[in-house]
Amino acid sequence: QVQLVESGGGLVQAGGSLRLSCAASGSTFSSVAMGWFRQAPGKEREFVATINWSGRITYAADSVKGRFTVSRDNVKNTVSLQMNTLKPEDTAVYYCAARRTGLTAHESGEYAYWGQGTQVTVSA
Repeated sequence: QVQLVESGGGLVQAGGSLRLSCAASGSTFSSVAMGWFRQAPGKEREFVATINWSGRITYAADSVKGRFTVSRDNVKNTVSLQMNTLKPEDTAVYYCAARRTGLTAHESGEYAYWGQGTQVTVSA
């Protein structure tokens, strides 16, 4: 069992930055891939970024590529999402998720464990 707790959300003006963190419990963290997803009001949950078990392989959605960076610290059992040049359309609840394998994935159904989410609001 893996428990995930996100933090770092908040209100920021367009063009600003935020750094989300996800703290994971359990001894398997360093062997599993992690992902970030987001869900805006009235919309489906969408993929944001993913990182493999070692941190050497990452992917980001086209909508955030070049602005968002995912990273992990396998000693501290944390995964982070650095968000720069934020836009109002980035407003959503952001979720951290963990797979049972070390390979990256873009589909939410590939993730077994989820955090409770953290709200990010970007004002125009």
